[in-house]
Amino acid sequence: MQITRATDYAVRVTVHLASLPADHKAPLGELAEATGVRDNFLSKILQRLVRHGLVSSHRGTGGGFRLNVTPESLTLLQVVEAIEGKIALNICLSEWQSCPLQMQCAVHPVWQKAQAALSQELAAVTIAELAARTAEKSKALDEVRSGGTSTP
Repeated sequence: MQITRATDYAVRVTVHLASLPADHKAPLGELAEATGVRDNFLSKILQRLVRHGLVSSHRGTGGGFRLNVTPESLTLLQVVEAIEGKIALNICLSEWQSCPLQMQCAVHPVWQKAQAALSQELAAVTIAELAARTAEKSKALDEVRSGGTSTP
């Protein structure tokens, strides 16, 4: 099981947006360069984040994208679910499908527990925390590249 590239890129772009000043509107080209994602694909990802209310889009001169919620209140789970939909490790756990074998299936409670643990872990991490960690790692890497010493 693996998250999609779109989800990975959505996390990248929200973390980058969280690192910018709150009033800064980042143009698509700036976001594409910062995240290493082609702008046509990133545009589609941003549209989904806008539809879910996580990002706002502003047209015209000085326009661009910015977070629509505070990075401290935006969780990794919200970003993942904006792109992937509600987490469902198996079809029997999805909101739209009930499983006729649920009562006799020995693995059903295992899937439930694993899904709950994954959701809980993703909900416990905010985009603000990820942006702070990214900044720390970037600073440490810059120090290493410049010949200084750093502790991660």
